[in-house]
Amino acid sequence: MNDPTFSQARRAKRPQWLRVFGVPIVIGVLSLAGLLSALLAGDPGRYFSWFGVGLPVAIAAWTYWRNS
Repeated sequence: MNDPTFSQARRAKRPQWLRVFGVPIVIGVLSLAGLLSALLAGDPGRYFSWFGVGLPVAIAAWTYWRNS
């Protein structure tokens, strides 16, 4: 499983759009789910909404501090 040629071959089989837009789509879906859970769910949804809405902020902060 840790063979570099295996992982390179597996990565090459993925569609190009999925490699580019895969992570932003997942972050967007989690953010939308967080917003909807804050509006529609009760107390359990409140905790998930903090995670879903805070995730893009945390990623942006991590990226900023990593590059500075």
